[in-house]
Amino acid sequence: MKKISELLDAAAARAIPVVHGIHDGQLGDPTPCTEYDVRALVDHLFQVVVNFQALAARQEPDFGPAPTAVTGDWRGRFGEETAKLVAAWDAPGADEGTAGSMGFPARTVARMVLGDLTLHAWDLARATGQVFVPDGDVVDELGPGVAEMAPTARKAKVYGEPFPVPDGASPFEQMLGTTGRDPGWQPPPA
Repeated sequence: MKKISELLDAAAARAIPVVHGIHDGQLGDPTPCTEYDVRALVDHLFQVVVNFQALAARQEPDFGPAPTAVTGDWRGRFGEETAKLVAAWDAPGADEGTAGSMGFPARTVARMVLGDLTLHAWDLARATGQVFVPDGDVVDELGPGVAEMAPTARKAKVYGEPFPVPDGASPFEQMLGTTGRDPGWQPPPA
């Protein structure tokens, strides 16, 4: 089993080019996450990445309203924050015991940010006309957990209702469907 920090590093390596590929003119565009446009989804992803650094260090996160992260060199800062995330989860003992106020196993908590980093990178890529191919080891790590957490995540309105995927769908497409995403989603015509 790979270290969670290695998986986070692999996921970040796939997400960073997507964030760098977002043009300012696309920030108001819709995403597969209907409650977020591109700017709001980037803000959300920044908040998740920063708060899960705190969770790795057994500090309490702050998921309250946050100012927009899309200012200044936000693309460069995203790379910096994901590097801090990887380092936080690479610290000795970060993936042991429990993390967060809900008392989940630390590796489960780390999988949550791994999922956000991977799924939201796909969302942003789709919204902005980019190609996104997730890391295979990341998909292998996430698949069973996403399926297991799906009923609870749906109750919490984190996942939508399952989207039917065809027979022969890839493991990542199956994961997208489990979270309520249409793997074939395209932005509406301009």
